[in-house]
Amino acid sequence: MSSAKNKTLGAFAAGLMAATALVTAVSVLPATQAIAQNQLQAAAIDPSKGFADLVDRVMPAVVSVQVKYATVAASEDDQAQGGKQMPNGMEDFFKQFPQFRNMPGMPGQGGQGGDGEDHPNGGMAMGSGFIISADGYAVTNNHVVKDADQVSVTMKDGTEYKAEVIGTDPKTDLALIKIDTKDKKFDYVSFTKDEPRVGDWVMAVGNPFGLGGTVTTGIVSALGRDIGSGPYDNFMQIDAAINRGNSGGPAFNLEGEVVGINTAIFSPSGGSVGIGFAIPASTAENVIESLKQNGKVTRGWLGVQIQPVTEDIAESLGLKDAKGAIVADVTEDSPALAAGVKQGDTILKIDGKDVSDSRDLSRKVAGIKPGDSVPLTIVRDGKSMDIEVKIGTMPDDPKMAAKDNGSKEDTKVVSLADLGLKVSSAQDGAGVTVMDVAPGSAAADLGLKAGDTILEVAGTEVHAPSDVRAALKANDKKKVLMLVKTDDGQRFIALPTAKG
Repeated sequence: MSSAKNKTLGAFAAGLMAATALVTAVSVLPATQAIAQNQLQAAAIDPSKGFADLVDRVMPAVVSVQVKYATVAASEDDQAQGGKQMPNGMEDFFKQFPQFRNMPGMPGQGGQGGDGEDHPNGGMAMGSGFIISADGYAVTNNHVVKDADQVSVTMKDGTEYKAEVIGTDPKTDLALIKIDTKDKKFDYVSFTKDEPRVGDWVMAVGNPFGLGGTVTTGIVSALGRDIGSGPYDNFMQIDAAINRGNSGGPAFNLEGEVVGINTAIFSPSGGSVGIGFAIPASTAENVIESLKQNGKVTRGWLGVQIQPVTEDIAESLGLKDAKGAIVADVTEDSPALAAGVKQGDTILKIDGKDVSDSRDLSRKVAGIKPGDSVPLTIVRDGKSMDIEVKIGTMPDDPKMAAKDNGSKEDTKVVSLADLGLKVSSAQDGAGVTVMDVAPGSAAADLGLKAGDTILEVAGTEVHAPSDVRAALKANDKKKVLMLVKTDDGQRFIALPTAKG
């Protein structure tokens, strides 16, 4: 998939991320007798004979999650509009099922939070969840229970219990809740230990539009999706229909194990179009265990600003493959700085495991226990080396590395015609400032713009246009690697030279 498509997908999915918890206050689950308490898992079912046996097996562990928010004064816009507007397609739904139209909290009713996150008028919202232990621990999404004053769950038989939020992790959009009961033992399900494969069957169970116990089936469509929702995106894409209210609900394999937590959809209309995203069990299990033990997630921290190694960057560095993560900046007082990691290093392995790209490195570092020392394989100045780094604990607000100021030289504008740039010495002496970028040039195509600062050229710090010329002259490759500082941070770009 192209970068443009990835960005489009990320924009749509991230925008709908918080819209998957439906606002409703009524469960329409029929009352049935409760069954025995045990771990709901057995041999795989045969999908050619239907999914009814699997549904019977896992349904007692799936819950509807209701949350209540404090009521605050409505805004003038909300009062003028009479509350939330009707989502696309819901008017036809209410024509067919008029008994649902006037339920408190349904779309179009004033005074209710509309998506499980934004609740300026207080009210209620609803999502999904599933029980993972006999004593009543359950999993849902962070955006379902975020800022909730009260949380409750409704079982398959219609029984409702109060619940407490044990901990949340916004970075992965996961939350752990505990059902408030001392004597009751619950049926529960477990996370799978097996990695899903593209093409595997999945069955989603949840509470879309307040219709609890809804079951849909499909397959794993793709793995490793980055939808732009957080730094550790690694979503499983499924085509089983999930809609608003499915948030936090489980996606099962044929053995009745949870392979994912339904979290987001890609949809121009707000309804299912067969593209849903679930947090993989391998990600969720570690996060949930940390929340259970500590009430929060403690992650490993290296302290570097990184970016992927593109084909152009790999060529400019003389690397065989476009793999790994290149260090654009090193944070002050960080484990990376203490270990001797430098700006421009390319990280190829950590703890003996290959690093495919910058996202992969972030996930691997986050999964290492703080305090552990691990080997880091890097490439510096064309040479591979191993260094030992003691992983730290990720701070709540990591600091970015401060740059030393260089000497200040002339401030006149100099043209670098071969690169399509006009530059001048930066006012603080650190780098050279881009004054103009020729339209249609390679620099413009790579996103370089006036006001950006070039800090390094071909691994050499620059403080004046003459430094840039000297570095270009010494460069013997078809492309030259530049470290550029923008409003969004620092990154490397590889510009073609006259030698190319």
